[in-house]
Formats: sequence, C-alpha cells, structure tokens
Amino acid sequence: MAEEFPFEISPMFEGERIRKDGMHVELSGPKSKGYELVRATPMDEVEDGRFTLIGPDLSEMEEGSRHPFAMIYKIAGELVEEDLESIVERRNHDFQNYIQGMMHLNQRYDVWVRVSKDAVSKGLTSFEPIAKAVMMLFKNELPFIEKVEAVYVTDLAEIEKEMDAVKAVYQSRDDRTRDLHEEDVDTFYGCSLCQSFAPSNVCVITPDRISLCGAINWFDGRAAAKVDPEGPQFAIPKGDVIDVESGEFSGVNEIAKSLSSGEYDRIKLHSFFEYPHTSCGCFEVVGFYIPEVDGIGWIDRDYAGTAPNGLPFSTMAGQTGGGKQVAGFLGVGINYFRSPKFIQADGGWGRVVWMPKNLKDRVLSDIPAEIADKVATEEDAADLDSLRNFLTDKAHPIVERWEAEEEPEEEEEVKEEAAAPTMMQAAMPMQGMPMMMPSSSGTGGVKIILKNAKVSIDKVIIQKKE
Repeated sequence: MAEEFPFEISPMFEGERIRKDGMHVELSGPKSKGYELVRATPMDEVEDGRFTLIGPDLSEMEEGSRHPFAMIYKIAGELVEEDLESIVERRNHDFQNYIQGMMHLNQRYDVWVRVSKDAVSKGLTSFEPIAKAVMMLFKNELPFIEKVEAVYVTDLAEIEKEMDAVKAVYQSRDDRTRDLHEEDVDTFYGCSLCQSFAPSNVCVITPDRISLCGAINWFDGRAAAKVDPEGPQFAIPKGDVIDVESGEFSGVNEIAKSLSSGEYDRIKLHSFFEYPHTSCGCFEVVGFYIPEVDGIGWIDRDYAGTAPNGLPFSTMAGQTGGGKQVAGFLGVGINYFRSPKFIQADGGWGRVVWMPKNLKDRVLSDIPAEIADKVATEEDAADLDSLRNFLTDKAHPIVERWEAEEEPEEEEEVKEEAAAPTMMQAAMPMQGMPMMMPSSSGTGGVKIILKNAKVSIDKVIIQKKE
C-alpha cells in the first residue's frame, strides 16, 4: 500500500493473531500498563505528521520482552470536535491491525499490542513508521482530520504520571449519557469494528448500553455516523418496542440478522439468559451464571485471580467471545453497570452475587444501597461454598429465590413421561441450545442430545407410564 514503510498495509491483515512464540515484543496488555488517547486540538497546536517517542524504541527491546505503551494522537480540522475523539481513538484498532506483523486488541487503558518476530526481521525496528502509517490512514480514511500528530510513550514513569488524567477524560465521556435513555431517542447506533475478530458480532449502542469495549457511547456513535456515513459506526432505527423490560426492538432484530449473516435474528439488550447481546472479545467485563447459587458473577480484565467457579477471566472470555450469543455468559462495557436498565430482565443488581473488589469499588456509587454490601468479592468468597454462606449470612435477595424454588420431594416426582422435558427446561434458563428427545426404542430409555450446552440439573425423575 505504501512503499516507504517496512511492512505491508492492508485490511487483509485484520484478524492476524500473534501468538507468544511468534512475538518479538508485547506492549501494554494485561501484564503491563498503557493506554490510547485521541484529543481534539486547535489547528495551530498540531504539527502535521510529527512523531515523538518518550522512552526506549523498538530496537532497544529484547525479543520476548514486555513493555508499557501509550499512544496519544492530537487531531485538528475545521470539522473536528470533542465528540469525535473516541471514534477516532477506536479506529486506531482498525488501522494498527492493517499493518502486517502487528496485533492490536482492546481499547483505552486495556489496550494490548504485539509486534511479530517476522515484522522485526523484515526491518521494523522503530515505532516511528507505525505511527506514520496510522497517521496516514487517519487522514485518508477520515477526511475531517486535516492535521494529526502522534506521541508514543514506553516509559513507565511517564505513563503512570498521566494515567489519572487520562482516565478522567474517559470518565467525562461516559458521564454524558447518564440522563439520556432508550425511550428518549428513536435511533440507536451500531459498530462493526470487531468483526475482523468476531465475524458475527453485532454491537448495539444505546443511551443505556455502551459499546462492549467501553469506548463508544451513544453520542460518539451519533457523531461518527454523521461525519463518516460509510464507516464502521452507523445508525440503527429503533423500530417498534417488542419488550421494554428485556430491551427488544424490531430495528435491532433486523440489523442483528443482517450483520450476523443470519446467525441471529433476535437480541434482547438487557437480558442475560434469553437472546442476549453478542460478545465480541474486546469487552471489558464478562458476566457468568453460577447455577449453584442461581446468581450472576462478573469478572474484569484487570483481575488476575479466579472467580468462585474456579475460572479466570481469560478462560471465560474465550468461552464468551467470538461474536457468539451465549446464554449464561455475557460481555459488557463497565459503564453498563451504571445503567438503570442493567440486566433488568433477569433481576438487575438483585441477581448479582460476586465481583472483584476493584471492579466493585469502581461502580460502587451505582450499586443500589440495599444490595451493595451483599455482593461478595474475592475477600468474602473464594469458592462456591463460601459464596453460598456469605449470601445466606447477608440475606442477599437471591436467597429468597432459593427458598421459593424449594418444594417437597414428592411434588418433584414426574407423573408422566411428558413432564421430563418441562423440568429440564425449567432448570436451564437458556435458549439456543438444540435439544432432541426421540421416543423410546424397543429397548426402553430416553436419548437426550444437547449441543453447545452448559446444564445444571438438580434432579430429573423419569417414570415409566403404567
């Protein structure tokens, strides 16, 4: 695409995965620190095409090493405004992945970049051509940008010094939608940026539901669709309200069918179990169903430990991502915790039983006061037994669900064969799990085939009809 660069540049390289054994260096990511930030800047304060590096360059980094990494882009132009910052910022994900031998994942202060051994062997020994290529793409693909300047930082002290101010910028963007809700607008917005990694993902952005990556809110989507109508952010007519509580709209269902190539035709924006929102892979938090307590836990990228179910974030993210609609797992942006419609179809905060302390502290002011001290953290519950004890001791609302579901044993007996499937469906608050139950053969018995299912069944009693 551009002969002056020591690498190929093309959308064909989107989705390229650089594994550990093929990696020259890892930048930022879950085991280091960093961020990416775009700032709208007055024209006279931007030197077009300028690149500044603070810290060691790529040539000074040993093979297999890990380093902090921040990227700051200053953009200017007659049409450039603050509303466009996060949109341009998210396009960095696109453009860095256009570069052969680079892998860019996530966003904001969760950004994660790898440079391959092959790229370095072919002459990529500095961050400057990377920054120059991205700036070129910004101007070519986003014509409202007239000037752009880049600053890359690999010095840990400098990144830590600026981190609080950077997070304050992200927070101010998120706060804009607090008083705007889905019933106040007739248009939502979609984003297809992650489809290179998750082909069937359908990211729907509403005033009450930020993008899964946490980087694009409703105002950002509106600004992007306005200045770049053919870009990855686009309008979604809300259409008719099918179900207010679960957040199902005819317009969203239509776009879901289109964007997922027909794999999904329904999405309930505020449901955890029934036709949940698809999960890409850039999500900030994974929600997971805990059948042993009939509650929902949440785990974020920054938490290095395991949840009470014995699984870390990475394992559950692998189960959840890829653009799938997985009943019992759900990827979300952190700002969704602040929505009054937060998983309201499944009990909202009254269904949440566990989350890491740091994550809980971040959203504590938005957790209803009557439930705040009843949501366990790793300090309260490390496994399922201790979680159950904690919830009981704190009189969590979920305990009332346990008591309501307990029935005398004799009432659980199934009087007819036909009742067996009904019991199983009740035990699995899930959809999208094919179940086939052929009639009994001459040898007797029941054959059940479950595909792609995670099932928790307390008891199934099947009696032969006399």
